[in-house]
Amino acid sequence: MTQPTDRRLQPRMPANARAVVVAPGLELACVIVDTSPGGLKIRTDRQLALPSQVTVVDIVAGLATEADVVWRKGVEAGLTLKGQSPLCGLVPSRLLPAREAWIRAGGR
Repeated sequence: MTQPTDRRLQPRMPANARAVVVAPGLELACVIVDTSPGGLKIRTDRQLALPSQVTVVDIVAGLATEADVVWRKGVEAGLTLKGQSPLCGLVPSRLLPAREAWIRAGGR
C-alpha cells in the first residue's frame, strides 16, 4: 500500500495548544494541532463555517496569529499565516478583540 503524497512545502510540528479563533461576530475555542513556518492546522469543537480571514489566539503563548483559511474538512481547518503579534501590553486596534478573547480565556 502506498502512502498519500504530502503536498506541504514545509515540515509540520505537532503542537496541541489551546487557542481561540476570533473573527467579526465569532469567538470559538480550538486546538492548534500542528504548525509550520507558513501555516497552522486547527481543530474546533464543532463544525462551523469560518470566514476567510481569522485571528488564532494561542492562550499559553499569548500570541495572536492573523491567518487566511485555505481549507476546511469537518472540524479541522488549514490556515496560511499572515502575521503574528504578542498580546501582552499595547496591541494594534485591529487585535483588540483577540486580546480581549485571550484575557477571557485566562491569558495573563
